[in-house]
Amino acid sequence: MPETNAPTAPRRARAPRKTSARATVPTAPQAPSATPELDTAYLETLLGYNARRAALTVISIFLPRMAPYGLRPVDFSVLSLIGHNPGVTSRQLCAALDILPPNLVGMIKSLDKRGLIERRPHPTDRRAQGLHLSAAGKKLQRVAQATATRLEREATHALSEDEVQTLISLLRRVYLR
Repeated sequence: MPETNAPTAPRRARAPRKTSARATVPTAPQAPSATPELDTAYLETLLGYNARRAALTVISIFLPRMAPYGLRPVDFSVLSLIGHNPGVTSRQLCAALDILPPNLVGMIKSLDKRGLIERRPHPTDRRAQGLHLSAAGKKLQRVAQATATRLEREATHALSEDEVQTLISLLRRVYLR
C-alpha cells in the first residue's frame, strides 16, 4: 500500500483541448446586435446640429473626389478664390474664409511649391503681393470646380434645385450678418 504522506509530483497543466471546426460549443444567449434607436429629436431642432450633419455628408463625398487633385476643402476654397479674384491678397483671403494668417501662410506656400499660384506685386499696396493662378493652377481649378459641382449635386440629390438655392440662401443669412 502506498504511503499517504508521500510527496506527490506536481501536476502539469493540461493544454486546452482542440476542437474541430464542426464542433459547437453551447454559448450563452447573445444580446441583440442591432443598436437601439436613439432619441435625436431635440438635436434635430438645432441649426448647428443639422448644418454639421449636412456638412459631414458633403465632406464625405468631397474628400475622396478631391484627393486625386491633392485638395482639401480649405485648399479648394483658396484656389477658387484666387481663380475668381486674380490679384487677391492673403489678408483678403483670411477675411473671406475666416482663416488665421499663420494658417494661410502654409497653404499659400504649398500651392506655390506645387506651381499652382504666382505672387506678383500688388498694384496699389506696395506691402502686399497679389496672388494669381499659374497655367497649371487655372487648369486644376477648372477641373476641381467641375468636380465640386457634380459632387454637390450628388450630395443634394434629395432636394430640388429651388430647395438647394433656398437652403444656400438661408445658410448665408446665418453666417453673413
